[in-house]
Amino acid sequence: MGPQLMTNMGYDMKKLIVSLFVLGGLAGFAHAAGDADAGKDLTAMCAGCHGASGNSAVASFPKLAGQGEVYLTKQLHDIKNGQRIVVEMTGLLTGSDDQQMADMAAYYASQTIQVGEAKEDLVALGESLYKAGNAATGVPACAGCHSPTGQGNSVAGFPALGGQHATYIETQLKKFQVGYRADAPSATARMNDGDARMMRAIAFNMKDFEMAAVASYIQGLH
Repeated sequence: MGPQLMTNMGYDMKKLIVSLFVLGGLAGFAHAAGDADAGKDLTAMCAGCHGASGNSAVASFPKLAGQGEVYLTKQLHDIKNGQRIVVEMTGLLTGSDDQQMADMAAYYASQTIQVGEAKEDLVALGESLYKAGNAATGVPACAGCHSPTGQGNSVAGFPALGGQHATYIETQLKKFQVGYRADAPSATARMNDGDARMMRAIAFNMKDFEMAAVASYIQGLH
């Protein structure tokens, strides 16, 4: 067995082990079944930033339309509990209970995302990183968790990425990169990716130009 083959096998095994840790953490997250109809009225307060149907017009605010219900519910809980810092949402979920947050998540999950376009000069690198990763620097393929078409894995709680604003994706990758540090300031970092710290470890090994390329590719992915 050649050294290159052994290296590739080790890389694939590392991805598998990390994925199983993340899946195990998400399996312990229980949430109420959401009612999309009830959630529509509850999301009225969100429309200013995320759009009435969850398709935000401003690139710094994420599109929520078509996002997985499990993932959205977890993010709402994390934001309310302070485990994920989103300054613009400070206090907005204080009066929301578990069922209401599940309803909001269900509404957005029932909507259809409006896909954007990738920058032509970034497609080749972005596609390569998304589908194959960068074994030389320990960056796994995004497609492994988020699916080749960017639809994510709703059961496991891996978010859908396809069609998301490139600016938002790039910003989150940089926040995860900062979150890799033990002394990272919570206001500028993102650390709610579970005990396995999967996204923090991935982002730590990415260069800025790689983040820009894969974010652009994701914006046009469908």
